[in-house]
Amino acid sequence: QVQLVESGGGLVQAGGSLRLSCAASGGTFSFYAMGWFRQAPGKEREFVAAISAGSGTLYYADSVKGRFTISRDNAKSTVYLQMNSLKPEDTAVYYCAAGRHGHPSIDKGAYDYWGQGTQVTVSS
Repeated sequence: QVQLVESGGGLVQAGGSLRLSCAASGGTFSFYAMGWFRQAPGKEREFVAAISAGSGTLYYADSVKGRFTISRDNAKSTVYLQMNSLKPEDTAVYYCAAGRHGHPSIDKGAYDYWGQGTQVTVSS
């Protein structure tokens, strides 16, 4: 069983930056594809970014492309989401997810483990 714990959320002004972290334990982190998703109040959980087990393949939602960067440190069993040029519409609870398949996916159904989420609020 894999446990995922997100951190780094908070309140930031529009145009600012945040770096989210997701620490994994209980499994072989380097085998898993990792993804970030977000859910705003009253909306479905949506894909943000994903990275393959070996970091060779990256996917981004069009809404964050060029502003967000996903990365991972397999030695630290941690995946990151660097968020720059934040906008009020980025406000949501951000979740990290791990997929045993090793291949990144934009489909939340492809992931086996989820963290509890961290709140990101961007003020205008």
